[in-house]
Amino acid sequence: MPNDAMTSKETQIPTNLRLLMILEEVARLGVAVKPADLIETLGLPKPTVHRLLQTAETEGFLQRDLDGRSYGPGDRLRSLAVNTMSSERVRTARLAILKGVAEKVGETCNLAIPDREGMTYLDRVETKWPLRIQLPRGTQVPFHCTASGKMYLSTLRSATLNGVLDAQALKPETEKSITSPDILRAELKVIGERGYSTDNEEFMTGMAAIAVPILDPQGRLVATLSIHAPVQRYQLTEIIGFLAPLQEAAEKLAVLYRSESAT
Repeated sequence: MPNDAMTSKETQIPTNLRLLMILEEVARLGVAVKPADLIETLGLPKPTVHRLLQTAETEGFLQRDLDGRSYGPGDRLRSLAVNTMSSERVRTARLAILKGVAEKVGETCNLAIPDREGMTYLDRVETKWPLRIQLPRGTQVPFHCTASGKMYLSTLRSATLNGVLDAQALKPETEKSITSPDILRAELKVIGERGYSTDNEEFMTGMAAIAVPILDPQGRLVATLSIHAPVQRYQLTEIIGFLAPLQEAAEKLAVLYRSESAT
C-alpha cells in the first residue's frame, strides 16, 4: 500500500479504536495472526501495529503463539468472551435450550468452550437422576480424552493440531485414554468426517459422552454441546442414539450466537 494511502487509512481510525480493532480482527480470524496480516488488513503502519500488539500482550489480552511470531487471544480476551456469553439475557435463552435437551434425553447436558489448556464448562443442566457425575461450571477438562475436547481438536488446522499434540505428553486419565498422538490424529479425522465426537470412559471410568460442535457463521467451532451419563444407565452405543436432539439443539444455539453477534 502506498505511504499516502496508508497514512490516510491510519488517520481514519481513531487512536482509541486501533487496539480494539486489532483484538476484533484476531477474534474474527480465529487463528494465530502475524503482524504483517494486521498491517495489510487494517492499513496501519508497522510500528503502530507492533506497539499495540506489545501492549495487548503485556496486559494479557493477546499472547504469542507457538511460533513466537503470531498472536492469539490471551487470558483476558478469553475471559471477556466468556463474560459476554454469560450475560444474563444470553444465558437465560441458552439455558432454556440446554434444559430442553436434558429433559428430552434424561441426562446432563453441557456447553463447553475451548481454552488454552482444555475445554471449560460454560453452562450445564443436570439430570434428575440421583446417580450423576459432578462437573460444575468453570471446570476445565483435557482436550485429548473428552468428547468436547476431541470435537474441538478435530477442527484445528494440521499445523495448529501438531503444535498442541507436540507441546506435552498425552496424560492417561483412565486405562482407556488415548495417549498416542498418531492414534488420536486418526480418530480426530473420523470425528471431523462424521461431525460428532465420543468419550468411552476415556476421561472418567464409568462415564460415556457424546459432543457436537456449535459453529459460527464462518463454520468455525465456538463451543461444543455434549451429554454424558454413567455407563450403568447408558453404554456409548446407546448415548450415540441421542445424536439427533443434540444436533438440533446445537443449531438453535448457533442461531442464538449469530443473533447476538449481529446486535
